[in-house]
Amino acid sequence: MTERHIAVAGDEFKENGGSVRPRYLSQERKNHILEALIGKGSVTVSDVSKTLNVSEMTVRRDLIELETEGRLLRVHGGAVLPATESQTVMDNEPANFEERLQLRADAKSRIASAAAVIASRHLTIALDIGTTTLMLAERLLHCGRMKIFTNSIRVAYILGQRDALPDVYLAGGLVRQDEMAIVGPSALAQFEQLWFDVSFTSVAGLTGAGLYDSSFEETEMKRVYLRRSGYKVVLCDSAKFQHMSLVHIASLQNIDMLITDIAPPPALATALDVAKVEVLIAK
Repeated sequence: MTERHIAVAGDEFKENGGSVRPRYLSQERKNHILEALIGKGSVTVSDVSKTLNVSEMTVRRDLIELETEGRLLRVHGGAVLPATESQTVMDNEPANFEERLQLRADAKSRIASAAAVIASRHLTIALDIGTTTLMLAERLLHCGRMKIFTNSIRVAYILGQRDALPDVYLAGGLVRQDEMAIVGPSALAQFEQLWFDVSFTSVAGLTGAGLYDSSFEETEMKRVYLRRSGYKVVLCDSAKFQHMSLVHIASLQNIDMLITDIAPPPALATALDVAKVEVLIAK
């Protein structure tokens, strides 16, 4: 009797005594192509065809559809990420806090307002240091039944006003003067014992490779927030797209949502989509 086994997509199938081969749905093939693009910057039709064991005609059709969606550019024999938008820029020494507070203030204000809506749905909130998170704190002054944990003295000061309703918990440790940030082993150990409903993290740069910051000391607390939160939100205005900084904080797979002011460029949008990061554009 001839063996005949048909499996679901992504599994294996054997038909009429043939060899065992994986089957892939269209979206699964496209995800493979996008992941390869993010990792290598380019793909060839022949390589994808061999890896997925599908015809080159099928691969070309997938590439046409992805190009129509703005995810890639087709070239002879394959595809690449949009060249002008896959370039990354290494940041110089960051401006001081007060100067950064004035930069792109309108965009940051809109991001903070959108983040406040997300925060209002939760009870335990972790707030990172940064100019946008400070604006977010100002929008949480009258949120009762909320516990806010932060290593930012500025955030704690804003939320410590007489008529403020949230309970505020400030990490204990070494103070970094310009950022007014609490850092060091004791602060990390204190917050590492906790579990937050949601965290709001600021970054100095965002690329397909992940999140970046300019300070060794402050980066470790950002990682704590990402490890110890049920839902992880990054606040990043569009001026930081395709910018790298001194320290790589985490990959995009470590976050759940990006709140920003305009849609990311195609190359970055593709990386976010592959990492299953929800992008919220603040209006």
